Amino acid sequence: MNELSVVLVIAALAAGGAGLGAQSAGPASAAPLPMAPGAEVTTLSAQPGTWSEPSVAVNPLNPQQVLAVFQYVAQAGYSNDAGKTWKLATGVAAANYKSSGDVSTAFDDKGHALICFISFDKLGTINYWGHGATRNGIFVRRSLDGGATWEPELRTVVAQPTTPDVPFEDKPYLVADTGEKSPYKGNLYVGWTRWTLTDSQMLFSRSTDDGVTWSKPLEISQVRGLPRDDNGALEGFDGAVGPDGTVYGVWAVTDHIVFTESHDGGKTFARTRNLVNTAPTMFALAGMERANGFPQIGIDPRGGAKGGAIYVTWSDYRNGDIDVFSIASKDHGRTWSAPVRVNSDPVHDGADQFFQWLAVDPVSGAVNVAFYDRRQDAANKMQVMALARSEDGGASFKNYAWTNTPFDPTGVFMGDYIGLAAWGGRVYGAWTTRNGTEPKTSVEVGGADFAAGR
Repeated sequence: MNELSVVLVIAALAAGGAGLGAQSAGPASAAPLPMAPGAEVTTLSAQPGTWSEPSVAVNPLNPQQVLAVFQYVAQAGYSNDAGKTWKLATGVAAANYKSSGDVSTAFDDKGHALICFISFDKLGTINYWGHGATRNGIFVRRSLDGGATWEPELRTVVAQPTTPDVPFEDKPYLVADTGEKSPYKGNLYVGWTRWTLTDSQMLFSRSTDDGVTWSKPLEISQVRGLPRDDNGALEGFDGAVGPDGTVYGVWAVTDHIVFTESHDGGKTFARTRNLVNTAPTMFALAGMERANGFPQIGIDPRGGAKGGAIYVTWSDYRNGDIDVFSIASKDHGRTWSAPVRVNSDPVHDGADQFFQWLAVDPVSGAVNVAFYDRRQDAANKMQVMALARSEDGGASFKNYAWTNTPFDPTGVFMGDYIGLAAWGGRVYGAWTTRNGTEPKTSVEVGGADFAAGR
């Protein structure tokens, strides 16, 4: 979506049946989950406001550098000590547009930090962004020092001038190829949704010069979706790059997730195919106007030239209440496991888990999933931030609390996603939380350390 409001939510959750076949244990209520080891949380946004939709990245050349970005307008916070302390940067947003958001971030193979975002002056009709919109585009800005300072040049992925039927570029997500043995090492990729008056399209662009210039947008779906930011659209692109340079992409279409791959550095893509059937991936929640279960994809870079297992997560309401699910492929996307339920509360207990984000630790291969969790509230309204972790290739997940203060999201915009990154046993999350009783939000960053004591 094209608004901004930031992400925190805290955790005191309940243990229960972990599998898809677990039996219901009645109303949502249970003892708090164990705290994630080394759990720490910092408020990143300077003042309460309309902050949301963060993204997090770790510098592979210097894992002490962590970057967290969020909206509205585009902001960046950086840490040089593995998330122990944070500072806000300046000069990130586009100065010549009224708004900038839908942010994502990555470090490239040179250790440069990048932020990608949309900029626009006016949205179209609510949820029908191609109707009545004005000039808009997708832009990238670089930092050569881990996020402390940002280059003045704004690099253009695509820009649309104001015309009677101007399309609206939305929800871009940035991915970097940092593989040492990849023939496309250094490439940067962005996938996004284009809204027009008649449909939604999934587009893709690549940069081979460190984000300075970008290729002409390539349509990577063979079908188009409905023209509203709602069920039936093509939405929620996420990508991952294998150690051999293969680009994998996923997104949601109504009641299924589609998958594609590129073997030539993003020049061309295979035909999309249905990865898994889901319940609709846009849904209503108590106290919130809308939420979604858009997918994420991650790969374990270990395990040979092509890497190890590939993972995809999403959330849907196949069980009545909303749960988080994960599937895995151990043959580079040809076949996939049955869905595994990530949240460990009893099935059909009436508690919602949503806005998940996935991060596969490139050092250990552990699969980490963060999500908002309402299992501790019998009314299914107060939510916390939970962190799930699998060390057995996604076969099972242990759930942890990241913090212990539930909050009510009623009356604030929570955005469309949260952020998660992992490196060497340390996990970094970023999320939106309501700031007290005021109709305002703050962005929080959290750290957890699964390597300590080993």
